[in-house]
Amino acid sequence: MNSKIFQGLLIAALSIASLVFVVMRELDFAVLFMTVLFVLTNSFRYRQMKAKGMDREAKWMLGMSVTFVVLFFVVLATIIL
Repeated sequence: MNSKIFQGLLIAALSIASLVFVVMRELDFAVLFMTVLFVLTNSFRYRQMKAKGMDREAKWMLGMSVTFVVLFFVVLATIIL
């Protein structure tokens, strides 16, 4: 399967999942899925910018992706505890 199609389907599935949790008023799980969504979109942007030679912007996107990974685990810890 084409990687761009796979990325698009993955982002769409996470968006729908977070929207479903918002409608169900399970906001903690909605935020959890949104952080995963942000991690994926920023990492996809990182790879795309790195391939185009935009090293500064790619470094920024990598930093944002790492930030959202940390926030994912913070949200996950608050849900579990």
